[in-house]
Amino acid sequence: MSKQGPVLTLTPVAAEACCTPLSSQAVSAEAAADLAPAFKALGDPVRLRLLSMIASADDGEICVCDLTPAFDLSGPTISHHLKSLREAGLIEGDRRGTWVWYRAVPEKLAALSALLNVGTFTAARAQ
Repeated sequence: MSKQGPVLTLTPVAAEACCTPLSSQAVSAEAAADLAPAFKALGDPVRLRLLSMIASADDGEICVCDLTPAFDLSGPTISHHLKSLREAGLIEGDRRGTWVWYRAVPEKLAALSALLNVGTFTAARAQ
């Protein structure tokens, strides 16, 4: 792991897209209501880093015991941030004994990615 932390990489999933890119048409009220909590959750640097660590974890999941040491924050503060990511639908977790193991929700990440498809925006504006 580098000093900057892991990089979030998105793997395409076979999921129904919620919407077309912002550069193609305006987002619907329904899609905006569905995705806004995720964008709000990612507006915090700690949450963005947590999601990056979870999404890029080997085997697709990571124990909270491996997340906490990466931050100069208390366990309860990390738990609060993870709760925000769960409530936004970005991650899921399973308790295994004492620890909770987290994994990203690929469909939600794909929906965020589809909405912000910058390549489409650049190509459309260049014409």
